[in-house]
Parts: sequence; C-alpha cells; structure tokens
Amino acid sequence: MTYERPPTPGYDLGMSSSPIRKEVDGALLAFVARQRPNLLAISDELAPLMAALDALLAEGKRLRPAFCYWGWRAAGAVEEDLDGPPGERLHEGIVNAAASLELLQASALIHDDVMDSSDTRRGQPSMHRRFEALHRAQGWPGPARAFGEGTAILLGDLCLAWSGEMFETCGLDEERRRRGRAVYDLMRTEVMCGQYLDMLEGTRGEAAVDTALRVVEFKSAKYTIERPLHLGAALAGGAPEVSAALTGYGVPLGIAFQLRDDVLGVFGDPAETGKPAGDDLREGKRTVLVALTLERATPAQAAALQRRLGDPGLDRPGVDELRQIITDTGGLAACEAMIARYTGDAERVLAAAPVPEEARAALNALAVAATARRT
Repeated sequence: MTYERPPTPGYDLGMSSSPIRKEVDGALLAFVARQRPNLLAISDELAPLMAALDALLAEGKRLRPAFCYWGWRAAGAVEEDLDGPPGERLHEGIVNAAASLELLQASALIHDDVMDSSDTRRGQPSMHRRFEALHRAQGWPGPARAFGEGTAILLGDLCLAWSGEMFETCGLDEERRRRGRAVYDLMRTEVMCGQYLDMLEGTRGEAAVDTALRVVEFKSAKYTIERPLHLGAALAGGAPEVSAALTGYGVPLGIAFQLRDDVLGVFGDPAETGKPAGDDLREGKRTVLVALTLERATPAQAAALQRRLGDPGLDRPGVDELRQIITDTGGLAACEAMIARYTGDAERVLAAAPVPEEARAALNALAVAATARRT
C-alpha cells in the first residue's frame, strides 16, 4: 500500500536552509570543540565517545533552536537594532542558548533509544548499538549489550550536563539567564516525566486516545515547541501576554508535530526518516495513531494489531498487514484530521497574537515545516 504524504511547501524558515540553522550548527561545533581537549586530557580512550557525538550532532532538524530563536523575536528582540559589538554579542548569546537545546535533545534521543531498544537513529546505528558493536569488534570479555547500553546512558548524561553548561555560558547576562533558567529547568522536568508516562503506557499495553495525548503533550508538545518558545521569550524579557499566546500556538502545534511523527513512524520512508520502515510497530509504541485505530477496529482487526504490535521480529509483510489495518479502519484518516485540526488551532492563535509580523511569518512557516515534513 502507498501512503500519500501532505505536500511540503518550498519555504523552510528556521530549518535546514536558514541562517539560524547555520549559526546553530556553528555554535554546536565550537562548543564541542572546546570540550574535546578536556575529555582527551582524561584519556584518549574517550575519543570514540566524541566521534559518536559528532556523528549524532551532525544531523537533526534543529526545530527546538528555531522555535527558541523565534520566541526571542516574538517577544520583541529586533536584530536590526543591535548595532555594534554589544549587539553582536547579544545575537551570539541567543544563538548559543538556542543551540544548547540540541545537546538536551541529543541526551533525550540517546536515552530514548536505549529504552526502546532502537537499532538506528538519524540513519545510523543508535548509540547503544554503536558501542555494542565496538565491544564485539574489540573482542572484549563480558556482555556487549550491557557495555553498549551503559556507554549510551553515560553519553546521554554527558549531553544533558553539557546542555546546561552551554546555556549558562551562552554570553547573555545573568538577569536574562535567570529568567530563562526557570523555563529550562521546567522543560527538562516535563520531558522526563513525559518519557516515563510513555514507558508506562507501553508496559501496561493500553492504547486510549486521551492517555496517549497526555504523553504527547509532555514528551513532545511542550518540550519541542512550547518551552523553546517560552525560553526565547523569557531571555528577551517578553510580556506575559506574549508567553500566553505562544502557549496557545505552541501546544496544539506540538501535538500536531508528534502526530505527524507517529504517522511517519509507521508509513515513513526509511531514506527520509532515518529509521527502518514500521519501526514504531516493532517497538510497540502506544501512539495516538494506534489508539485511533483500535477505537475503530473490528474485533478481528484489533486482535491482529494487538498480537503483532511490539514484535521485534516483525517483517515487511507484517508491517504491511498492520499498515493496511490502520488504513482500513480509518485510523490514519482520523489522525490526519487531528493533525489538521490542531495545526489550524495553532494558526488561529498566532494570527491574533501580539507579536511582530516578521516573527508571525516565521512561526507560520515553522508550523508548516513541523507538520507537513518528510523527515
């Protein structure tokens, strides 16, 4: 069967082709370059950790830094007014603060892959699989899997620590960082709680739309869009009404973003998603898409889906069978309708938000990029 994706528009503000993407990439590269001698001074045996992190950070959509930057602009920070060295430092500061979110995301991805036993990430072996392979290649004694998972957990912890360090040394003054720190701390707490709820639902084997949406809100919507927007706005000293509008835009858009991810996790092209076809089905993820399907399934369809969901040996014919059930029940159509509804809600709030027109245009473009994306 063929899944027809929504068309992807040709503009991409805040994403791969934009100046802010290039600046975020440069800030990450510079930060990691400063850290490298410190690690290698401890032991040159830490070089594989740095190589693995370099490979992971080289990829990614940079959504969170983009939303952080445009939250900053939405709160009234105007780059054209920042002339001279102080202004240049201020711009560098927000770029560094936004880029620190990529280290937080790296930590979350590394740990998430361990918990989900994922084999790949961004088109390459996941961290625990990479170090499991290193263990085997070296012929070391003991279980390779335990070494791989332990190393991945430590590298994820290192990224988490570095995210805080990069934020605190971003170059913005203490008052700005104090305002932003409260948002940063809340965001980290929320995503970890959301991850636990996600793991809990998978363990229970339940699949209800309302509980799946609760996981989506805290694991993805707030973490990916709302809190990065709030972080940028807080760093700029934004008014409360701006933050409220960014919530009204960010939460529904974040839900739509994750629902699109759920669809791509089942129907996406591995060449575009960087994950094997149907990987979410093998991992047994209790997504909104699965919940919508089970709500609409016949007893026979529900039994077939429940029986094969979470089977690590699920082959391509098995994936195709489950895709067919998701489509035939109307689960896919219902999920697409939810994506459109939540995206529309976000766009309506943004249209009335008290933000500069340039920021409004960029956030509209990001809404399209986040929900109609191919990767």
